[in-house]
Amino acid sequence: MGESQRGLLLVFTGNGKGKTTAAMGTALRAVGHGFKALMIQFIKGSWHYGELDAARMLGGAFEIRPMGRGFVKAGSVDAEDIRMAERAWQTALAEMASQKYDMLILDEINCAVDYGMLPINRVLEGLASRPEKLHVICTGRNAHPRLIEAADLVSEIKEIKHPFQQGILARRGIEF
Repeated sequence: MGESQRGLLLVFTGNGKGKTTAAMGTALRAVGHGFKALMIQFIKGSWHYGELDAARMLGGAFEIRPMGRGFVKAGSVDAEDIRMAERAWQTALAEMASQKYDMLILDEINCAVDYGMLPINRVLEGLASRPEKLHVICTGRNAHPRLIEAADLVSEIKEIKHPFQQGILARRGIEF
């Protein structure tokens, strides 16, 4: 397969808001070109997000699967968080092998690795064995240096200013 046909590995990381949003924007662009995209969310799961409804409006071209139980912080990971991350990873591997999708977003997988919920070696092995045409986007803070090295594109989202700093609460349509 020519280099122009090879699926890319993209990483969106950093401490700023917008990593998942950047991945969804890329998926929206891909859907506009006839691609089929799947987002597996490793941490999110307990809230209803507007993007879930928006994805459904695309008629099945973009699917989002929340597979976590909500926000997890470093140091507060328990056995259930690890079990759910493993289930999300096994789902990702199965969907890669299915070859039903042109783009796979592993939302907050960087956090799952950083928090010790998934070993980086297994993640890199799984990504290396993906179908050649599959584009994969990994999001989340603290991307592992080995994932950054393996990636074709890495963007760091840096927080400069955030409404929370001014006491402004999360807004529908902006944060969720």
